[in-house]
Amino acid sequence: MLRVPGNEEKNGFRYAFRTPTPRPPTALQDKFKDPTSPFHLPPGTQGPDSPDPLPEELSPADEGRARFIELGYDPDSFWEQPIVWGDHDSFQHVNNVRYLRFLESGRIHWMRALGHELGGPAKADAMIKGKGVSLILKSISLDYKRPVVYPDTLLVAHKPHPGPLHTSSNVDSAAVNTKRQAKTHFHVMGAIWSYAQRRIVTESDSVLVWYDYDKLAKCDPGEEARAVIQRRMDLGKPRGSL
Repeated sequence: MLRVPGNEEKNGFRYAFRTPTPRPPTALQDKFKDPTSPFHLPPGTQGPDSPDPLPEELSPADEGRARFIELGYDPDSFWEQPIVWGDHDSFQHVNNVRYLRFLESGRIHWMRALGHELGGPAKADAMIKGKGVSLILKSISLDYKRPVVYPDTLLVAHKPHPGPLHTSSNVDSAAVNTKRQAKTHFHVMGAIWSYAQRRIVTESDSVLVWYDYDKLAKCDPGEEARAVIQRRMDLGKPRGSL
């Protein structure tokens, strides 16, 4: 309401003041104050704690791992890559070429895991030293989504699939799942998660070829090797689609 007298004049201007209207109490507030209500809270007290525990916030590392597992990436491929100041270029972000190295480090780490499954430590060592049957990179493409700056730590992950080139969002689509694994090669989806940004900042797709380093020729690695890859292709798929 307007104050009457209450109109005040100052510097040639007339001011009218309005008294604030109090907000009506809510129905729940009324129940808190009503002694006959089961929700009554005596003055000076507070309600009980929630029976549901508060969700624990994941660390950036755990969040990245959980996201990659949800997308079907192979946990054996997870590789942490610290960012150093020297990774920057004159544009003050991590140089694009560095990501090829990060993905290479993750890929070699993953190849060692494949070797361990195929033949223990000796095979894992041979896989990365070009002895006998191993893998060789045929091609790779990168999709840069967001720049990365120091300081940060990246999580690199890989997942094989039959191809052709796809992104993380559709690598498990029917168009991919209905294709059979080729005998001499397969595609590998790669992704890089930023702990600082808590999101995927780069994706890649590559083709790896089974290669006999003794004969210097691509080869068929056999059913056991293809089964090892197939198990990883099936990660994250619904049971009904296997």
